[in-house]
Amino acid sequence: MIVDNSEIDSYNQLSEEVEFYRTDAARRLPSNTRSALGQFMTPAPVASFMASLFRNPLLRKMHLLDPGAGVGSLTAAFVEKVCRDNSPVEKLNVTAYEIDALLIPYLDSTLKSCLKECEAAGIEFNYEIVHRDFLGSATEMLNEDLFSSGRPNLNFTHVILNPPYKKIHSDSKARLLLRSVGIETSNLYAAFLALAIKMLEKNGELVAIVPRSFCNGPYFKLFRKFLFEQMGLQHVHVFESRDQTFQDDEVLQENLIMYAIKGGKNRQVAITSCAGPQFEDMTIFKVSADQIVDRNDSELVMHLVTSSLDQYVIDRMRVFTQSLDDLKIEVSTGPVVDFRLHQHISYEPIEQSIPLVYPSHFENHFVKWPKINSRKPNALTNAHAVQKWLFPNGNYTLVRRFSAKEERKRIVAAIHHSHAVPSEQIGFENHLNVFHANHRGLASELAQGLAVYLNATLVDIYFRQFNGHTQVNASDLRTLRYPDEQFLKTLGALAKDDNFPTQDEIDTILEKRIQTMAKISSPDPVRIKKRIAEAIAILRELGLPKAQQNERSGLTLLAITSVKPNGGVVQTVAVRLWLTG
Repeated sequence: MIVDNSEIDSYNQLSEEVEFYRTDAARRLPSNTRSALGQFMTPAPVASFMASLFRNPLLRKMHLLDPGAGVGSLTAAFVEKVCRDNSPVEKLNVTAYEIDALLIPYLDSTLKSCLKECEAAGIEFNYEIVHRDFLGSATEMLNEDLFSSGRPNLNFTHVILNPPYKKIHSDSKARLLLRSVGIETSNLYAAFLALAIKMLEKNGELVAIVPRSFCNGPYFKLFRKFLFEQMGLQHVHVFESRDQTFQDDEVLQENLIMYAIKGGKNRQVAITSCAGPQFEDMTIFKVSADQIVDRNDSELVMHLVTSSLDQYVIDRMRVFTQSLDDLKIEVSTGPVVDFRLHQHISYEPIEQSIPLVYPSHFENHFVKWPKINSRKPNALTNAHAVQKWLFPNGNYTLVRRFSAKEERKRIVAAIHHSHAVPSEQIGFENHLNVFHANHRGLASELAQGLAVYLNATLVDIYFRQFNGHTQVNASDLRTLRYPDEQFLKTLGALAKDDNFPTQDEIDTILEKRIQTMAKISSPDPVRIKKRIAEAIAILRELGLPKAQQNERSGLTLLAITSVKPNGGVVQTVAVRLWLTG
């Protein structure tokens, strides 16, 4: 369903003024300062969309918190919305935190312009700029609140934020401050969110733009639990392209925007998505809260379903119920970190050396070793220092930990057979995940079956729903559910004699298996995705702009072609003529 985004487009002089401040400040800010503070300032279209998500409660007084305010883009967008909506608001107070002294004059100018905007709308406007670290200030206030009856500084009705993106070390002062108020997290963005939630009034509203990485993984499990206990999720916006949100800052992190109400109920959630940074052709898909987080999932992994097609994928994957523990299989990160063992690394195998496997040794989903004249080493010297990092030679399933940002598949699995190397031991480099049984190899057909299953298109699509970056961690692979051992071995029989099945063969047998296990009447999402990919390839061949080479344009092309009953080449030619005029 396409939604109207006219509210987002209605910029006025204030928006244009603040956007100028943002671009000027970004030009002046040293890159090392931005990196140290985790700063990525919000473009005007994003800020306007975020402000549009707030509802219009019948409040006469509002108190807005903007942690990490930057030049004030988000506050300005909020003020524009309040003034534009003709709401009953009589008084608006803003508390804006900013730690960077270079940005304070810009922020002050923005808030003075907000004052003029509110005066014109008959709204009393007051603001306070707090030139302090929000984390330190907020934990201080929250700790003071533990010993007092009132909440003089903790009465915010609204929060809007684009928090800094930076890791927090476990032994840092910031981590200790957060623990003092009951918050445990490893990233500043989650820390800012948790603190803001604690400072929000009951029924208060929050809109934030944050990385998608909190949606899964053990490091953010406590944060997800806190979020779902405190807030009722109402709306999530997903960006289809990872490099569009903060184009000026070259941020490749996948981000989302969420809107939630403190103490609200998690019943139905609107999920919107769009292809470009201007929120054009935005679609909406409404789901129940249980569709985002399975009530039976102890890990509380979030699945962001943007279409019926995504839901078809989830319905199929839930047919498989086996965990790796059920299968008595473990998965670990490859233990060999080459730069730490550089004195024991050998580019070419030598007598009594131990084979070392990298992702570069993958060839048609099998490990081919050695790889002569490779840029990566092939072996380790047989020294005492390397022994604790080795596995006994055996049959293992391996998965690449990293993929290129726009690579077609996120999960790429391969099989290491014991006969692939002439050694009793083997090393697996750190850019691999290794499936094993108590640090030993697997039965041959089981290792093969795992590789076949993990290479299925359905599994890859499902994985992308909750994985917000290009890294495939061992913890993510533990989160997946798998077929039973018998069916895995059936899949493994397809990969015997070093012949790996084709993608179509894998996807067909998996869909047949699903249909025998459950009554699923929805169309096969993998088949639909492949048709969309074919349509996008035609758009690419026709030379359409890159921004139009996306799933939505592919679906449009398929819809056009479906008008013609004959299909085939004639139909495709007709479409090409239609597209090119």
